[in-house]
Amino acid sequence: MTTAEVTTASPAALAAELESTLDPRTREILARRRTNGVRRRGWLVRRALAAADAVGLTTAFFLALWIFGGDSATAVHDRINPQLEALFFLLTLPGWIVGAKIYGLYDRDEERTDHSTADDFGGVFHMITVGAWGVFLIGHLTPLADPQVDKVIGFWFLAVALVCTSRALARSYCRRQVTYLQNTVIVGAGDVGQLIAKKYLQHPEYGINLVGFVDAEPKARRDDLGHLTLLGGPSNLPSLIQVFDVERVVIAFSGLGHEEELDLIRRVKDLDVQVDVVPRLFEVLGPGVEMHTVEGVPLVGLAPPRLSRSSKLLKRAMDLALTLPGLLVISPLLLAIAVAIKLEDRGPVFFRQVRMGANGTFRIWKFRTMWTDADARKHEFAHLNKHLAPGGDPRMFKIDDDPRVTRVGRFLRRYSLDELPQLFNVVTGEMSLVGPRPLILEEDREIREWGRRRLDLKPGITGLWQALGRDGIPFDEMVRLDHLYVSAWSLRSDFALLARTLPVLTRRARRADVA
Repeated sequence: MTTAEVTTASPAALAAELESTLDPRTREILARRRTNGVRRRGWLVRRALAAADAVGLTTAFFLALWIFGGDSATAVHDRINPQLEALFFLLTLPGWIVGAKIYGLYDRDEERTDHSTADDFGGVFHMITVGAWGVFLIGHLTPLADPQVDKVIGFWFLAVALVCTSRALARSYCRRQVTYLQNTVIVGAGDVGQLIAKKYLQHPEYGINLVGFVDAEPKARRDDLGHLTLLGGPSNLPSLIQVFDVERVVIAFSGLGHEEELDLIRRVKDLDVQVDVVPRLFEVLGPGVEMHTVEGVPLVGLAPPRLSRSSKLLKRAMDLALTLPGLLVISPLLLAIAVAIKLEDRGPVFFRQVRMGANGTFRIWKFRTMWTDADARKHEFAHLNKHLAPGGDPRMFKIDDDPRVTRVGRFLRRYSLDELPQLFNVVTGEMSLVGPRPLILEEDREIREWGRRRLDLKPGITGLWQALGRDGIPFDEMVRLDHLYVSAWSLRSDFALLARTLPVLTRRARRADVA
């Protein structure tokens, strides 16, 4: 970590003294942003999402009109002809955009770094449901029109699907623009601040350009953060925000006193930046925590970590409802993969391994991706375990470009197709679609005390560990994530994790192609 000894708060002096200490990528991004003019993420994303909503709604309307309302009999039934109906719909588009604004569907990308289209689904579904059926009721209660039920249902279904798809495409476009990047400063260069920095660097899709740290008494740097600059003490922060067009400030246990930290946050909030405060005891705060107050003092409520029988039944019903039809749809793919594995070396198609589950041990199903003698030769390649590197965790075993992997297996791993047979474990009730990571017995023996609660729910094909980093997450952090998932479980979070898994796998495959 480069240390910049800066004592002045003058923006011009800071620019002159600090610019050369930044890493080359940060300097390049700052230069590109200055060249393109000062535009921020919110400006870009709000316009892109509004356009996406208009395109999705309009496409859904004309498809519904074409499929369900194109003949003359329908036009008579609706009391207005299709041309007038289309004109009326186009005139209502601003109302739909205002409705989306009321639902908060344009503001969260600027506030939340990990916000995705999956998080929008509930608001989009509710808004379109209210809008579509509201228009239907108005038509029936007034002499203006008499819309057909099948046409409204068609529009409703198509609009939800097309608006979500358009929003995903719009976000994909935005994330490739330099305007999407948020220049970010972390206040606090201790263990927590450096942990936050590492997570930002592991997730470029968050669109965070780390400028550096602000701390009067920083701790020794991590080896993987050596390129980040120490920008001086907290007194420099207001000037730094101006110099580097900072959009986000993360307060991460800076060592400041209570009153000093409050004063700093209040001053920074007046400078048009997003302020994120890492809460104390953040390790036990899940995304579903509730806030309540005692005479205006906010309290964070942690509900007892219990899961009712009805919740478990609901989770099991979701597993079967999605898995059984899914197996039927992908059965040709499963057959093709099995044939490819068999033709390569005539060995077994499946790999079975004992894992620890909620009800004891079970044998997991996976497509075999290694040579048949891979387990016997594991000791030969133990020195290649990437978790043996400084800062790693030897309790986990992972080899990049493992020489024991077959040609077909390499392809399967790139797209996570080797994990598809785990759907059979879901059908038999040994696993769930979403849940804690299914650990081998050697890893499970390393978990103690409160960490054992991770197995209150069945292991999952995907989960927080998959959506947030997979094998790049250290062992202890993986245990904390699993515990957090179990203690804050909800059906909504399961759907969100399923929706987030596919983009993660796509990015992973793209990185493998580049490598």
